[in-house]
Amino acid sequence: MDNSDPPKARRPLPTPGATPAPRPLTPVQRPAQRAIEASTFYGTGTSSSAKAAPPLPSRTKNGSNLTTYHTVPDPPRYDYNPPGYREPELVVDDVMDDEIPELISQDPNNGWGSTEGPGGWESASEWNSNWVEPMSTSNGFDAMDFLTPSKQDSDLPIDGRVDREELNWWNPEERAKWKRPGPGMLAPMLADELHEPNHSLYSVNITNLPSAPSTNPPLTARPDQSSSFTATPPQPPHSAVPLSSTPSFDSSQGGLYPSEEEIRTAIPHPNAYYCPKENGWVILSWKSSIISPPLASSFSSQLQLPDQSQRRRTTNCLSEEERSFGCGNKTHHFHRYPKAVDSLKITPPYAEDRWVSEELKKMKRRGRTVVNDMERLRSDPGEDSGNESAGEQEGLLLDLYMCCQCGLYCTVSPLIPGVIPRKYLDDFVRDKRSHPSVGKSGELTALTGVETFLVAIENKLFKGNNRLIKIHSSGFQMKLGWNSTIKKIFESIGFGENTANNDATLMSPNTDPADSAGPVNKKKLLRAWVEVSAWIVDFKRTHATALRDYQGIQKVCVSIENAREMYQTAIGAHPDQIPRGDVHDPTLSAVYNLHDEWRGLGMTVTTFSPELLTFAYLAQCRCDPAGTPRYFTYLSSIVSGLVNSTGSCPPQLQELLVMEQSRHRFTFADVQTAAQTLGFGADGDIHLEYDEEDIEDTFVQNAWKDLIKRSWRDPENCAEIHRKANDALRVLAESRGSVYLMKVLESEKNKMNPDQAYNTLEVPKETDDFMLITVFNMRLEETTAQMDKMKEALAVIAETRDSERLRQFLATGQDPGEITIPTRHDLPRGLNQLGNTCYLNSLLQYFYTIRELRDAVTPMANLDLKLIEENKLSDDDISKHRVGGRHVTRREIVRSKKFISQLARLFADLEYSETPAVTPEIELAKLALVTSRDEEEDEADKGGSDSSNDTDATLVDDSGSIAPAAEPPTPSLSNGSVLGKRGRELDLSRQKSVVDMDVEGYVLVSSPPRRTGSPQSMEQDRASPMKGITDKDGDASMKEATPAPDRPPPPPPRKVDSIDSGGMMFGKQHDVAECMDNCMFQIETALLKFDSVDESQLERTSVVKKLFYGKMRQRLTGVVPNSRASIHEKEDLFSHLPVNVVNDGVDIYDGLSGYFDDVVDWEGGKARMEVTLVDAPPLLQIQLQRVQFNRETLQPYKSQAYVKFGEIIYLDRFMDNVDVRKKHQSRLLQRQLNDCRERIRILLEGKNGSFMSTLEHTSIFLSTIRDKNIPGVEDNLINTLRDEQASLHREIDELREVADRLKDELEDLWKDSKNYPYELTSVFIHRGSSPSFGHYFFYSRNLPDEPDSWFKYNDSDVTVVPKDEVLQDTTGSTANPYLLVFARKGSNVVKTVNRFDVAALEDAL
Repeated sequence: MDNSDPPKARRPLPTPGATPAPRPLTPVQRPAQRAIEASTFYGTGTSSSAKAAPPLPSRTKNGSNLTTYHTVPDPPRYDYNPPGYREPELVVDDVMDDEIPELISQDPNNGWGSTEGPGGWESASEWNSNWVEPMSTSNGFDAMDFLTPSKQDSDLPIDGRVDREELNWWNPEERAKWKRPGPGMLAPMLADELHEPNHSLYSVNITNLPSAPSTNPPLTARPDQSSSFTATPPQPPHSAVPLSSTPSFDSSQGGLYPSEEEIRTAIPHPNAYYCPKENGWVILSWKSSIISPPLASSFSSQLQLPDQSQRRRTTNCLSEEERSFGCGNKTHHFHRYPKAVDSLKITPPYAEDRWVSEELKKMKRRGRTVVNDMERLRSDPGEDSGNESAGEQEGLLLDLYMCCQCGLYCTVSPLIPGVIPRKYLDDFVRDKRSHPSVGKSGELTALTGVETFLVAIENKLFKGNNRLIKIHSSGFQMKLGWNSTIKKIFESIGFGENTANNDATLMSPNTDPADSAGPVNKKKLLRAWVEVSAWIVDFKRTHATALRDYQGIQKVCVSIENAREMYQTAIGAHPDQIPRGDVHDPTLSAVYNLHDEWRGLGMTVTTFSPELLTFAYLAQCRCDPAGTPRYFTYLSSIVSGLVNSTGSCPPQLQELLVMEQSRHRFTFADVQTAAQTLGFGADGDIHLEYDEEDIEDTFVQNAWKDLIKRSWRDPENCAEIHRKANDALRVLAESRGSVYLMKVLESEKNKMNPDQAYNTLEVPKETDDFMLITVFNMRLEETTAQMDKMKEALAVIAETRDSERLRQFLATGQDPGEITIPTRHDLPRGLNQLGNTCYLNSLLQYFYTIRELRDAVTPMANLDLKLIEENKLSDDDISKHRVGGRHVTRREIVRSKKFISQLARLFADLEYSETPAVTPEIELAKLALVTSRDEEEDEADKGGSDSSNDTDATLVDDSGSIAPAAEPPTPSLSNGSVLGKRGRELDLSRQKSVVDMDVEGYVLVSSPPRRTGSPQSMEQDRASPMKGITDKDGDASMKEATPAPDRPPPPPPRKVDSIDSGGMMFGKQHDVAECMDNCMFQIETALLKFDSVDESQLERTSVVKKLFYGKMRQRLTGVVPNSRASIHEKEDLFSHLPVNVVNDGVDIYDGLSGYFDDVVDWEGGKARMEVTLVDAPPLLQIQLQRVQFNRETLQPYKSQAYVKFGEIIYLDRFMDNVDVRKKHQSRLLQRQLNDCRERIRILLEGKNGSFMSTLEHTSIFLSTIRDKNIPGVEDNLINTLRDEQASLHREIDELREVADRLKDELEDLWKDSKNYPYELTSVFIHRGSSPSFGHYFFYSRNLPDEPDSWFKYNDSDVTVVPKDEVLQDTTGSTANPYLLVFARKGSNVVKTVNRFDVAALEDAL
């Protein structure tokens, strides 16, 4: 670069292994020490008793962290010396040839002072309890364990590994014994963690001070030494003068010249480093010591602190000292403990500046503080503070990084903002660089402006200038100008705008010590003076070329030195300690993007070497045994990347991978493979996705046993299947940390197989249980010595056959005979699956719990179906009845009679059967799952059917539109309806899918059913909603696997046989909603009465309509604005209320509100649809529509969002007769709440991901490009992106607060409206992550006898469960409710348990 500064020679590094100290911290004065005179603190005293300070090396290039200056003749006396506190000593620059003193103190406390007394660390009794005791042999520690093979497999130096622990990493009990600290990081990653790697930290040194005017009193003058300081005269009147670099000095204010103490404390802390990019400070310190740092009172980490006995063995991992035992470590391994150290307890203590605390409190009161900054809020005594413990107030909480193998630790503070907020400073510089002054470059214009701020500060501090600054003067305008940003900068340093007399001026802050705010304002100005000066020095260095001819309008009195090399060397991250850049393309390109893998192992890609990667992996496994599979996954990914890019891998990594595989290490992919081996997954035998949280150990055990049993039936591959099954069980057991499964595996290792068992007893496999017991007894009499072997053989056969009789015989020695497992008489019976009809089983069990429906169906068990078929009904008889808004056919009447007869027989079995479960008839399942229309289509494909019972009259409704023969039952609407079709499903609209077959309880979804092209009424559209309509967001209202509206119709479904040898195949099966419609349609049709029909009583006599149907009023508004004709109303029947499930954070009221108040498409425009309930049914069915459609992938998916619901729901807010004003206010609140939540969703998700993460990743990417000196990337752009990210964060926080407030207001509005209570009776569950398959079961409340008890119906298993299981939060689970049933309180429509009690009958007789 032209005219750039000559390159600085790198300062020589200290002795390898030694830890350089940060700023020399003053040792705490011990009680026995003689007091040190203050005049000797800076090496300037003349006292004969004062010894000269030991010389330190001059670091002209790397700098010292001391705050020094050279022109002070005699420092002032200190009025406040905290116990144990000592001033930093002066670095004497002229001592160049003296020997450099040791950087590691020889003091027993390593230079940190006494551990006792008020000035040092807390006493051992106060903090020792927070540190773990040395590991004792009771934990299984073997002093010679480092000689085990696992330690000698590699020559890599790493200490602290225990072979027994690493082999049993999966066992929680074993891990608890060793108390490992958890995941860690290597030194290079720590260097990036300490501060933003693209920013630099600088130590700031005050080299001199602006000279005081000649009239200024001596610097050493104090109020008690001069009469001129006995009282502070009043401030002279402010006079408006242009800002000048050489203002006059008011001699009366000479005593306000900053003292030495004030200058020293202008830097926040001796270990504070300045970041020009952030315009803030970071307190950073490190130390190697056997004395542990004092932890904050509020510190409560879930991570275990490192073992202190291990850390005491070595001062520093990088040193060459001899240790008592162990093999050393290649580098440090640090562990992070957030907010662990209280800044008030460090040496010297650090307390937040008063003006910072007051500003944070103001922000807290205004409620504008961003959530991430809440931790920095501090409260006065009496205020609630989240960082107080037992009344003790804490300061700023520092993060602690501790090496687990040596005494080195490091503490770092969060960023301490500067006096001038970074945003305002960045905006000012950006504006000046974009709009430079005439004849100046943008950089020079910006620098001149910042220097002008510095002039204003120095004039006030050091020259006593209290005059007003004219804003509109030519000099001010030329150097600064005036806008809101400049005003805020002046306000941040205490200069206030004065607009009196129409003359805009700036008034300097009051620094009078007699005023309570004076010292605070002065300290704030001094801090700003240091920060602005340091910023100017950095700006000049960064833009040296553009500013090469500029001399400056003000001499800067500070210097800065980059501290990166210093703290890198201290923690072992310096390039001379851990080299960088040894990886080149194509290897670098292959592994560079594995960010999660590198960070997971605690290292950076730029420091990669085979030895360091090996050390990082082994160190993570040592310190975080539970994460071993994760770290092995990371290691495998990196090795795979190396092999794929170069075709080879370093031998050391190959050996490590082979060694770990021999120790049964596995990756996350291996866990999924193991689960698939046992039959989990969509294509597995179980057809259930593997989830460690949802799947119990016993379920895994049964899957493994089932695979073992199947292997016994395959003699050719038995050994291989058996081995894979055992390996899979071991992987799953270890990944789950299951001691139970590991014991199962151990017990089964040497177990004989069935062939060996039968050979041992010398019986054929066909022998029944009775004969097996007989032969077993005979063999025992012949060979008593073989008793154990005989018992093992019989036990294997018992497990193979799943014979409870053989198990009881082995346990008791007595043959129990044929065993029938007893079942409680008051426990509902389960339903066995017919080749997988879990959703049909749930529906049939639900119907059985409804008292009136059960009573109506049960008498139909003995119908004479032949007589029904022979009974020819007239068209006139049939035309008097309508089901689902249409006439029915004779064929449907006969079919429905068959269905209800089969259903009545099933109900009888559920009432009288003594077995735990009953099996439905196949004919019942076929009639329930296949509609009459499907039957007709199948028969048409086969060449026609007998339709003599049908007439055209029965197929045509009175509105003239042709209705499908098996359309689900829906109420009718006339053609005169003005409502049109609504853009989402109404009462009976459901998301439909076609089930081709069921496998093991899991429903598989394929192509959609054929559609008819004939027009339908509005209600028919609602029953079949997928007709290309859109909702208010423009999304198509999708069914499962339904193509987009613009696409051609799908081809007709392939013909499927009804029943084959492989299982139950009922042609076109449907989902639960369609199955429920079909069943309710057939029940209502079968219960029709054709003799002496009274048309006025038809609706009242239908038990289906009486129980399930209510009446709603739909109101369409806003079609033609300001026109009464634009309001249309229509009353209609409904049986379901749909709730669209998309996002988390909503409850059942929110979901229903979206249905009762919505915006829909109507006649090419938008209209608002408002729905109210005129009459609510006894049974209220709420369908949670979880199948959503992804317009990006054009695929359906299942929403797993949690919808909160309780035992009671009140429908008052949805009723038609509710107070109009109250309803209007409720809808307004709900709309505002919905808008607020939608805005949050957009900000968090966006079309292509979260805006927050996008902005963050973009700024990081641009920072990386900028650091590589690629042109076109400016700091302004990066800062703008970060500001936008912070702005979005604030907006999201505010929106969440508003949403919570609106929700509270909404619930408070209806808290007293409880006239329509409904209690929860049934909850249907779908378990699975895909909308295409899964398992169905349901819960039913034990009404009316035990309302707090629930039954879980899971096919053949019926168990009693607590209500907490039913109402639990399903967030993160794939088992979610999809249908909720509520009963009107007091209606007594549900009686869950209906069993015939023989004992009660005998007692009655």
